[in-house]
Amino acid sequence: MPLARLAAGRFAPYKKESVVRFCRFLRASGLPGLLLAACAGCSGPAAHGPRASESEKVLNVYNWSDYIQPSVITDFEKEYGIHVNYDVFDSNEILETKLLTGHTNYDIVVPSGSFLERQLQADVYRKLDKALIPNLRNVDPQVARATALYDPGNQYSVDYMWITSGIGYNLAQIRARMPDAPVDSWRMLFDPAVVARFADCGVSVLDAPSEVVATVLLLLGRSPNSDSPADLEAAARVLHSIRPYLRYIDASRYIDNLANDDICLAMGWSGDVKQAHDRARDAGKGVDIVYSIPRAGAISNYDVLAIPADAPHVHNADLFINFLLRPDIAARNSDLIKYANAVLPSLQPLDPAVASDPGVYPPPALRAQLVPERARPAAYQRLLTRMWQRFKTGK
Repeated sequence: MPLARLAAGRFAPYKKESVVRFCRFLRASGLPGLLLAACAGCSGPAAHGPRASESEKVLNVYNWSDYIQPSVITDFEKEYGIHVNYDVFDSNEILETKLLTGHTNYDIVVPSGSFLERQLQADVYRKLDKALIPNLRNVDPQVARATALYDPGNQYSVDYMWITSGIGYNLAQIRARMPDAPVDSWRMLFDPAVVARFADCGVSVLDAPSEVVATVLLLLGRSPNSDSPADLEAAARVLHSIRPYLRYIDASRYIDNLANDDICLAMGWSGDVKQAHDRARDAGKGVDIVYSIPRAGAISNYDVLAIPADAPHVHNADLFINFLLRPDIAARNSDLIKYANAVLPSLQPLDPAVASDPGVYPPPALRAQLVPERARPAAYQRLLTRMWQRFKTGK
């Protein structure tokens, strides 16, 4: 939705409920007063259009790519006689744009917790009818407490998978260059004197601005969810100091690159590095990929299942969420994608190689060091975006 039209009060081209949601999002984000004034006339509840028949045997799902065991969808279709239309996205920003525009026609979406936190203020989700999702009893209470930071009372969402960011590295390549490398510290990536040792074999950092900055702040002993411009500037100085030693900044390439011995060190997500480890092992070329969560802690993320406010098949969405919370189903998903699920009884049917991997399911002492990433105010987000572009371009 063009901001110029909003500022001018020209809402005619847009559906009423889309404008209302966008205006609520602007208020929640703290954007300039001119835009807020333009939204003054749309503070009432969104008027939802006609809902498709709840008897329709269809479910529309919008999830991250490669983030479900395909046979799980097939089995759901067979068990309930419901056809699943399954679409994928590769960034929270793409999902957010669709949600704020409205009329997505999706029944289930999978935002990350920090994005859900601010989207809730835009009224884009429907409260869960927990009576229709009895398998909520299977959810790990510790995970439920973490996701309640985003969704108080867990009224609108339930965790699908939870994630840590840490250090993925090629054991032989790192040892050859620095036998005493601090692999249990973020200095591996963010101390220029250390990371410079590995520039020749390839280093990458996630293209995830707020998560990377939060991680640098952990290393600096500052609050990882700080909104302080001074803290952001301190993190920027660290990032610019290591930029000459990075091969690239990306959120997906590193999986295959680690597995194929094309890079030796990466800031990566737990399941991704586990996938790289397994691919390298299966290739049989002697590449050993290890995942480490630094002792000082790491950022955790929670990807949650939520129902858009204008979902056309709410009952089918309830059935699907309940299905995903079955221990056998949750275990099959985690076995494939190598991320921790929130279904506590699923640890029994899980592949032991996944269930016992401390990178996937960190031990209690390390888990206590994890810090959930939180939503950031719009003013801070703008500063972060500008800083990140300078970092990526090396300027």
